[in-house]
Amino acid sequence: MKTLAELVELVGGMLYGDGTITVAGVADLESARSGEITFLSHEKKRDLLAASKATAAVVPLSTTAYPLPVIQVKDPYLAIARIHTLFLSRPFEATGIDPKAVIGNDCRLSRVVSVGPMVVIGARVVLGERVTIGPGVVIGDDVVIGNDTTLKPNVTVGDGTLIGCRVMIHAGTVIGSDGFGYATDHLGRHVKRPQVGIVQIDDDVEIGSNVSIDRATFGRTWVKRGAKIDNLVQVAHNVVVGEDSILVSQVGISGSSILGTGVVLGGQAGVAGHVRIGDRVMAAARAGIHADIPEKSVVSGFPAIAHPLWLRISSLMTKLPDLVRDVRALKKQVADLMEK
Repeated sequence: MKTLAELVELVGGMLYGDGTITVAGVADLESARSGEITFLSHEKKRDLLAASKATAAVVPLSTTAYPLPVIQVKDPYLAIARIHTLFLSRPFEATGIDPKAVIGNDCRLSRVVSVGPMVVIGARVVLGERVTIGPGVVIGDDVVIGNDTTLKPNVTVGDGTLIGCRVMIHAGTVIGSDGFGYATDHLGRHVKRPQVGIVQIDDDVEIGSNVSIDRATFGRTWVKRGAKIDNLVQVAHNVVVGEDSILVSQVGISGSSILGTGVVLGGQAGVAGHVRIGDRVMAAARAGIHADIPEKSVVSGFPAIAHPLWLRISSLMTKLPDLVRDVRALKKQVADLMEK
């Protein structure tokens, strides 16, 4: 239970109502019940706020009428995320090492860990405090995992991988598989290039399910602090993903490309190899990035171009049949005139 005054202290903003009122959880406008706090992220849902059974709500600054106690903030979506996290926070309860887990030689595991059944941990692995390893996880040799990190079931972590603190890796993801690197001989046969680098995942990264992040050919593939990677993303060898970047589902990044800080790649966007993408670049869904992109650019289309230009081109696409018809008619008129 938290009072509204305590929540205001957490998220800032202005409280309109009794600060001693308590709430015990968070719910959306439609399902919220008495004793819960809800949120209004857009004014078009204002009618739902009036009908809500919630005890209180987080609302934007533009909201001027309050049918219930409210906390008025600049960004309700961000505020409710912090409130929700507060309510879901629980003290870590270490379950220890399941008897069905296999632990390699010379490992250093904190006493405060949870290692599930059927986990396989290689040699010389280091697990920090409050690490949770879900069932079926496989961890290679010489892996280091920092404090408060969670690996969900069936994650695979290759040899030498470095994973920071407060990292969340969801089920089925593979970190540190071989990069896709081959040399082709004079007969057209593909000769595998050894992939001897590592993957480094910095603090506060979250990686969705069924993601593949390949180890480097040499050096490291690097996902920097605070990056968020959605399900089904492919990150190739020697890629660098900048701090606080977001990769939406089905993004594919080819080898040795470098993303700056705060880059956002929409769903199914593709990045060619050896490309540099500047800080704060945004690429729309299905954008095909084949060349360097300057910082703060917004691009879309295939090949990716400036978003306003792509919108202009897209608006003309539906007019192409009429344009072709008109051009054909004009060509016929010109041909007829030439014959006279």
